[in-house]
Amino acid sequence: MKKLKLSNFDTLSFQSIDEDSDLIPLMTPEDEEEIQNELLPESLPILPLRNTVLFPGVVIPITAGRDASVKLINDANANGKVIGVVSQKDENVEEPTLEDINTIGTVARILRVLKMPDGNVTIIIQGKKRFEINEIITEKPYLTATIKEVPETKPDQGSEEFSAIVESIKDLALQIIKESPNIPSEATFAIKNIESNSFLINFVSSNMNLTVAEKQQLLEINDLKERALSTLRFMNLELQKLTLKNDIQSKVRYDLDQQQREYFLHQQMKTIQEELGGVSYEEEIEEMRERAKKKKWNDKVKEHFEKELAKMQRMNPQVAEYSIQRNYLDLYLDLPWNKFSKDNFDLKRAQRILDRDHYGLEDVKRRIIEYLAVLKLRNDMKSPILCLYGPPGVGKTSLGKSIAEALGREYVRISLGGLRDEAEIRGHRKTYIGAMPGRIIQSLKKAGTSNPVFVLDEIDKLSSSHNGDPSSAMLEVLDPEQNNEFYDNFLEMGYDLSKVMFVATSNSLSTIQPALRDRMEIINVTGYTIEEKVEIAKRHLLPKQLKEHGLSSEDLLIGKREMEKIVEGYTRESGVRGLEKQIAKMVRFAAKSIAMEETYNVKVTSEDVEKVLGPARLERDKYENNEVAGVVTGLAWTSVGGDILFIESILSKGKGAMTITGNLGQVMKESATIAMEYIKSNAELLGINPEIFEKYNVHIHVPEGATPKDGPSAGITMLTSLVSLFTQKRVKKSLAMTGEITLRGKVLPVGGIKEKILAAKRARIKEIILSEENRKDVEEIKAEYLKGLTFHYVKEMGEVIELAVTKQSVKNAKKL
Repeated sequence: MKKLKLSNFDTLSFQSIDEDSDLIPLMTPEDEEEIQNELLPESLPILPLRNTVLFPGVVIPITAGRDASVKLINDANANGKVIGVVSQKDENVEEPTLEDINTIGTVARILRVLKMPDGNVTIIIQGKKRFEINEIITEKPYLTATIKEVPETKPDQGSEEFSAIVESIKDLALQIIKESPNIPSEATFAIKNIESNSFLINFVSSNMNLTVAEKQQLLEINDLKERALSTLRFMNLELQKLTLKNDIQSKVRYDLDQQQREYFLHQQMKTIQEELGGVSYEEEIEEMRERAKKKKWNDKVKEHFEKELAKMQRMNPQVAEYSIQRNYLDLYLDLPWNKFSKDNFDLKRAQRILDRDHYGLEDVKRRIIEYLAVLKLRNDMKSPILCLYGPPGVGKTSLGKSIAEALGREYVRISLGGLRDEAEIRGHRKTYIGAMPGRIIQSLKKAGTSNPVFVLDEIDKLSSSHNGDPSSAMLEVLDPEQNNEFYDNFLEMGYDLSKVMFVATSNSLSTIQPALRDRMEIINVTGYTIEEKVEIAKRHLLPKQLKEHGLSSEDLLIGKREMEKIVEGYTRESGVRGLEKQIAKMVRFAAKSIAMEETYNVKVTSEDVEKVLGPARLERDKYENNEVAGVVTGLAWTSVGGDILFIESILSKGKGAMTITGNLGQVMKESATIAMEYIKSNAELLGINPEIFEKYNVHIHVPEGATPKDGPSAGITMLTSLVSLFTQKRVKKSLAMTGEITLRGKVLPVGGIKEKILAAKRARIKEIILSEENRKDVEEIKAEYLKGLTFHYVKEMGEVIELAVTKQSVKNAKKL
């Protein structure tokens, strides 16, 4: 009997066979008959295999690493050398049970046991008969089971069809060996010398490039003819793959040779460049080309980049234009073309983030949630252009960061304050020395995505110069209908900004170009009430300052009453920046006391507040002058929020002249003139003697003359002041008003209502007179902000006088 040796080849179809070994015999029909006559034992130890299937007659090496498998092999080698081999359903299971193994396997005889240096055991086994597991007897230390033989159904002797199938298997096997360069030609010798048909089928099935499940499927086929047909089917597929692979290789061989030729030429160029200049630029160009393959470019951008890269390749690296071209191409590669972060559509989470970072600001937060809701439903909505408009320190800029976190987007911010060069927005043409892209493109490169939240800070402070008008350049950036092709002079290509969410901030709308203002959705971010400031201080400002000064919440406690004292006595602003500075003083005092080991009150008292911050500097006017005729409290809007102002009038003997002081603008002077003329024309209705106008001069004054004051909101205040003066009746206490008048006595609406109401609350005012048309503005304000205030809505000036001027004369009233 010819003895041959089997050894594994890579991952390809078959195993090669050498003639010079004395280890494993090829199976003959006589050997097969002898195996068939062997009786199987009633029970066997079961060895699960992770990644192979054993067929009858086939010899394979197995390496055992699991403790249970090593124990099984040692016991079997000492007792009969017969084991049951089955394949696992999942090779990752470390301790397989009956559910983890296939029930049909092969009885095997251990031919040789080899102990390896790493502690594993390698055995060489030969398959005998197929069997099926009846019942598991033991699971420890290894599986033992009762078994029964699974007989094979063989075709009749002399079956021509079966013989043809076997011959086809042989022919295909020889073709596969011939087509595959990784299988040595000696393997044909083994195929030709196999005499047993069933062994040939099992041998080929065992060595084909199939999965464990596919091999198990072949093993479980009882009919040998059917197994041969399935094997033939798999072999045909394998041969087709090999043929196709060889065809492809022959077709591309010329291209590969051409690439090799180009490679050698480039290498020579590289060597020449290194000899001439000491630096090789070819690698840099190749790196750019490789990076470009990973970019999500459209055909237009790709074509432009390749053209510019070829241009750079032709340049002399020593010229100045080379570095400009390299920076230009680097920008193309660094920009996030069509790269978008995924939006987070968890609206409840977004609401929690906005509420966590910002107390109040309900209108802004509602608008953001509305945008998220629409984006969630449509998923292709163009990002809006929001403009947060309001006084300093109310959280406009920091709101952008919270929006980015809520959306799950990158956050980018650029400050536009004082920007006066159009190239800062649109970039320079790359023909200039020191050319750079605009701030918009640079910021997108920094963000790494094409849909960040982009905060344009202080957009109202853009200025123009001989270098152009940046606010005009912003028109294209902030137009949802145009910015999908934003043109940057340096980039020389349109860039899509339509998915960017722009959030602009502004303290004033009057300085924003009208066309630019029209492109944005204006959201008014007003000031805070005292209650809101106290909450913001407790939740955000105090913890922030403690952290920045190295303290904890146990080192300093400021109660609600003391915080209110700081808010009312030391700050007068719509925002909270001044409040944060005062809190920082309190924290620094505590830090100094701890560092110098001095005693101090951890829980701050009112005395501690005055000790650290000094006497209260902003005591509100308590209307001590209410007993004087002609003094009225008005409400005004300023760029830093709302404020109260007093209008005073006084009479002196003269010829009816009217003097106005207090650094007033033209609008307020006209309001005073209108008020005076209205009183003169309606003197009798108001109970005023017309002769007064000829015998007395009138002086109207608005205190704090160093502060310029103007605007159409002091008309009814001036008229009430003059009526109070002429009738010598005082104005009701804790009353303020705002509104404009006409010559006919109509009361007109004014703006800035919320800011004015907040100013009134800070001044402890109880009643406010407004135009009837301002009722809708008040209804938009939260009810909690209006607590303690009474509103009077009027249409005509007579109603204002009736509400404001008491019927009792003031003490020591002049007899006019």
